[in-house]
Amino acid sequence: MQLARSGAAGRLPRRLATWILNLRIPSGLGLAGSGLFLLATIAYGLAVGDKTSALVAGFKDARDAAANAAGFRIASIALSGERHVSREEILGAAGVTGTTSLLFFDVEAARDRLKANPWIADATVLKLYPDRLQIGIKEREAFALWQQAGRVSVVAGDGTVLEPYVNPRLKGLPLVVGLGAAARAKEILALLDGYPDLRDQVRASVLVAERRWNLRLRNGLDIRLPETEVAPALATLVALDKDKKLLSRDIVAIDLRLPDRVTVQLSEAAAAQRAEALKNQKPAKKGGAA
Repeated sequence: MQLARSGAAGRLPRRLATWILNLRIPSGLGLAGSGLFLLATIAYGLAVGDKTSALVAGFKDARDAAANAAGFRIASIALSGERHVSREEILGAAGVTGTTSLLFFDVEAARDRLKANPWIADATVLKLYPDRLQIGIKEREAFALWQQAGRVSVVAGDGTVLEPYVNPRLKGLPLVVGLGAAARAKEILALLDGYPDLRDQVRASVLVAERRWNLRLRNGLDIRLPETEVAPALATLVALDKDKKLLSRDIVAIDLRLPDRVTVQLSEAAAAQRAEALKNQKPAKKGGAA
């Protein structure tokens, strides 16, 4: 009886070993198992060590490696909407690398990172299983140049600074100057668009004390606009120029801040000439001849 039991016990391990040897392991399971083992090792290191960032990076790499081995490697990426932002900048901002797996790619985090780029107003990120990624962006348009504290930047219509320098291809954009001018550029430039002849003579629109605008013309003439009712003031200016060629006269400033009058400041040469003319003017005789 004891011998029979011993024989049965001896046959069982041999049968188990034969079953294990004949077991067919699915393709890729070995790599996935290795990845899971590595994950467990990293998790243990994270628990007993203090190098959190390095371990988290290692965890992500191992996780992506396991997913890629299972068939979720990103094989193709379709981009759309890019003009100013390069493909490399888009993929870098989205966090796509050569080892990124589609399975664990966080589309919401990628979208937020893309929108952190000032050129990108909005973005869509789609995962198309098993191995395709689709990224579409909507870029802001360069609207104006903004000068503040001696530096010139490129800004969008909403005032977002797109570039802290001026690319040569954007030098023709209108210039706004002063604190707060970037956010209000659309306001003054829209008014000037109604008077294209005047707009073409403007070198810069200067926001004064964040309240009102001055226009600096290409010939050096300053136009001082009121804080409110800017459109009527511009209409008055255009009418005076049409009637009296005011903008081409020898003057340095035109003040339109008061609604019922226009004040003109002569240049030094014109003021001296006028003073000389008044000085040499003969006084009118009083009464009749002696």
